[in-house]
Amino acid sequence: MIRYAGQTRALVAVDCIIFGFDGDNFKLLLIQRGFAPEKKKWSLMGGFVQVNESLDQAANRVLKQLTGLENVFMEQLHAFGDPFRDPAERTIAVAYVALIDIQKYEQQLSQEFHAKWFLLNDMPQLIFDHEKMVQMAKNRLKYKAAMHPILFELLPEKFTVPQLQTLYEGLYETEFDKRNFFRKVLSTGFLIKQDEKDKGNSRKGAFYYKIDKEQYNHKFEAFLNLIPKQEAMLI
Repeated sequence: MIRYAGQTRALVAVDCIIFGFDGDNFKLLLIQRGFAPEKKKWSLMGGFVQVNESLDQAANRVLKQLTGLENVFMEQLHAFGDPFRDPAERTIAVAYVALIDIQKYEQQLSQEFHAKWFLLNDMPQLIFDHEKMVQMAKNRLKYKAAMHPILFELLPEKFTVPQLQTLYEGLYETEFDKRNFFRKVLSTGFLIKQDEKDKGNSRKGAFYYKIDKEQYNHKFEAFLNLIPKQEAMLI
């Protein structure tokens, strides 16, 4: 095997920033690290890239190992290469963002890693530079969610507009005018109104909606004005 002479070897890892929505709150999935350094402290789910894996394959393996999930929304965020980020050994970490519906998949979480969902504004101190990763992921998600209906990946098959508004307000940490939000969401043209209502939060109830998959895949631009510009640019 040919090797590059005189070069220092470095490990490559992937870390998964897993966001979820339980119908009321926007959350982050964390685990307790199972080995030193920082054993038993809270961490993102991660692992080292194997010699026969691409970065995407490694990230998907890590996500499946923790959640049992495959084929969920996940994309590469950023590479973190501070030479001192991991005190054990020179390690370059490539972060990925995944979006899942908590209510649908919570029972599939691996108990081996003591996984737990935390509110974004109430998460514990994380190891290494993981808090920096989470903040960058939040900022990227804010920017993308203002332009594309990406947060729909967090919703169940049937949802209400108030649930959708709660999801957006949780990410942007602000409140939106209900009438304007409702009008803008319906104007996108890719929500299909259902006959049944969710009456859990009020006597009148709120109609359920489903996503029109064809419109969802072809009308991303419809969300360009959903989020006020000043909120979208807080990245």
